[in-house]
Amino acid sequence: MYKVHIKPHWEISRDNEAALDTTNLLTLLTAIQQSGSIAQAAQQIRYSYRHAWGLLRDAERIFGNNLIDSGRGRGTTLTAFANKLLWGDRLVTARLSPTLDSLASELETELGKTVGGSAQTIRLNASHGFAVAALLDKLNAARLPVEVRYRHSTDAVAALSRQECDLAGFHVPLGEFERPAIAAYAKWLNGRSDCLIHLAVRSQGLFVPPGNPKGVHSLADLTRAELRFVNREAGSGTRMLLELMLGDAGIAPRDINGFENTEFTHSAVAAFIASGMGDVGFGVQTASQRFGLEFIPLVRERYFFALPSASLHDPLIRAVIDTLQSDAFRNVVNNLAGYDATDTGRIITLKEAFG
Repeated sequence: MYKVHIKPHWEISRDNEAALDTTNLLTLLTAIQQSGSIAQAAQQIRYSYRHAWGLLRDAERIFGNNLIDSGRGRGTTLTAFANKLLWGDRLVTARLSPTLDSLASELETELGKTVGGSAQTIRLNASHGFAVAALLDKLNAARLPVEVRYRHSTDAVAALSRQECDLAGFHVPLGEFERPAIAAYAKWLNGRSDCLIHLAVRSQGLFVPPGNPKGVHSLADLTRAELRFVNREAGSGTRMLLELMLGDAGIAPRDINGFENTEFTHSAVAAFIASGMGDVGFGVQTASQRFGLEFIPLVRERYFFALPSASLHDPLIRAVIDTLQSDAFRNVVNNLAGYDATDTGRIITLKEAFG
């Protein structure tokens, strides 16, 4: 069984200078940020002190900007420019990782076919989320053959109806928006032949910078002209949910500055707000917490995997269910900010879920 890892990689240059590979520099800057010391950072990442200094000085010469600020008795801190480099790397990772993970999974499958024929795999299609990523970590650790494709919730359940995947991840809000949301999935879900596995309940809401400097408190604030909004892309379950909530509140998308500024993941939205390039975004609480933002909760939603009921006895699907129902996985989900694993792993019918 092959495992392919594809990581984002970027270079940067200035004027006629040779391009600088950012990989080693960003590793060093991250260690300095964590330790507050060049010497400790170099030791942590196993660089010599001389090599660390050389890397910093070469980068500062290329960029024409200082990267560190040192003072007696206050350690070493990163400059605004260095912090912007780290932010850039987090944005690159947040934006590209789902695509690269899907590509890596596709390569794993094709390599496996070349060497060992058409081995059975668990074909998982789902919108990108933190609990889904945690599940994939567990399945990969158990060396289960998983082929993942990150896509919008509607695309995932549509693929299930065409028998292109075995598990389709989608999310539905609790409360007044549940019925119109499930209507968007209903034409691809079969109440007689499909069932659901409950993954988690999670919180969605507004992301704002620490201290909430613009005084954002509700969706109504999004119409303020001075606010720069960062949205999810059209077709995503989160965008669908937001549009339902705006319609209910009588807010027209055209009245929101930046409504068409979109990102593919919750983390990418949070990265924009954390960078100061946006003032408010909408997404899951975990992304807000990981980028040091404040979170204004607006709605809770359930995340499910849909699958054919007949596949419940398939050994590979049973292995996924066993993982979902394990205490170890529930603990991981409960430790995600804004997630609740009370019903994680529960198998229910569509009628039990939605009436």
